[in-house]
Amino acid sequence: MSRLVIISNRVSAPTSESGAQGGLAVALSAALQESNGVWFGWSGEETDHYTGHINFQRNFGVTTATIDLEAQDIDEYYNGFANRTLWPLFHYRVDLAEYERGFAGGYERVNARFADTVVPLIEDEDLVWVNDYHLIPLGQKLRDRGCANRIGFFLHIPWPPMRLLHSLPSHLALVTSLFAYDVVGFQTEDSLEAFLDYARHQLDVEVDAEGFVAYQGRTVRLIACPIGIDAVEFRASANGPVAAEIHGQMVSSANGRAMIIGVDRLDYSKGLQERFLGYERFLASQPQRQGGVFLLQIAPPSRADVQSYQDIRATLDELSGRINGEFADFNWVPIRYVNKGYPREELAGMFRAARVGLVTPLRDGMNLVAKEYVAAQDPEDPGVLILSRFAGAADQLTDALLVNPHSPEEIADAIAQALAMPREERVARWRPMIANIEEQDVLWWRRRFTDALESVQPAAVSAS
Repeated sequence: MSRLVIISNRVSAPTSESGAQGGLAVALSAALQESNGVWFGWSGEETDHYTGHINFQRNFGVTTATIDLEAQDIDEYYNGFANRTLWPLFHYRVDLAEYERGFAGGYERVNARFADTVVPLIEDEDLVWVNDYHLIPLGQKLRDRGCANRIGFFLHIPWPPMRLLHSLPSHLALVTSLFAYDVVGFQTEDSLEAFLDYARHQLDVEVDAEGFVAYQGRTVRLIACPIGIDAVEFRASANGPVAAEIHGQMVSSANGRAMIIGVDRLDYSKGLQERFLGYERFLASQPQRQGGVFLLQIAPPSRADVQSYQDIRATLDELSGRINGEFADFNWVPIRYVNKGYPREELAGMFRAARVGLVTPLRDGMNLVAKEYVAAQDPEDPGVLILSRFAGAADQLTDALLVNPHSPEEIADAIAQALAMPREERVARWRPMIANIEEQDVLWWRRRFTDALESVQPAAVSAS
């Protein structure tokens, strides 16, 4: 395949402890290793004055190229427009979205800086793959600078319904900028249809049978392409020595109790408050289960500079304390709430030790934790996945116990059902889920997207 130039907001250089990387980092690293490509983006570091200097590194088969950003860039582009405007809006939380001109200006400025800096790195035959909501206008800015390569864009989070998107002052410019790409990928058919609904009503366009949409002389192919995990690697991790040691520790720590596990970044979209309330309802309605089960919730903090993230942390601290205070006994605590992250090899051992995996986001583009939980299970004695209907993964993992995360009663009932489920039913539910995860893994995702990108005709570049 052609060389890939992958562009994302952050770059996470592979390390010898690759398990510390998130799902997206693992997915992109695998694609780059296969294509001998380059991964470009922000280093995560701050500089006093933006210079455009690129720091090149090569680690474990992946070449990375990173830039530092000024404090104003980070405040307006990242903390501002990306995470206080687009993130809540795209996750259906219009009530939390903040609209400030300074945020929008910083978003445009940083996208322009990305374009100026990365253009010299792009060779004639390269495929350019832009990732996620931070960089929606980047394709148009690359075209404005003469880039005629095939350029694709993949959105890792949900695309919101038209009526919600209308609340964004710059919604029309944001949507039309996507027509600078040759391929635009979404996690689910639901997100793709939401985009098309906007395009039909606001731009008066139609889609053909192969997913192509034309607007003002530009044609883009739209595809639904759910991201997967490296299922083979993760299952191997779950059977490895690190996971085995952690599994043994968790079994010993559980002391005969059934463990329920949740692993989520600390974010209001993950439904953690609703999850705690559902678990509380379970404890109250199943008094005979008290003392025989516990919830391990791992929730590493993120975006600590954004007020809404400070608020959710304070809420969860209060909730976990109240639930433990109400139900705990001298030798049992119902919630173990941990604000730190763990390497993937260790998480694999925790997943295997858990009788129930609780994945209940209010809205999620995909949610790879659901897939990792399933992949980590013992085929002879698997646990049960409880999954939100509003996670993209619910379209694929239909044999999970699907719940409405807004309903404490549904969560409580699903926990009770999962804990009582006989082994035969657990195995019968697990097998089709692991088959899907192994078939539509991260390599399938990458090939589906890059094959679509390679199959289109290169764009004609108009003058800026």
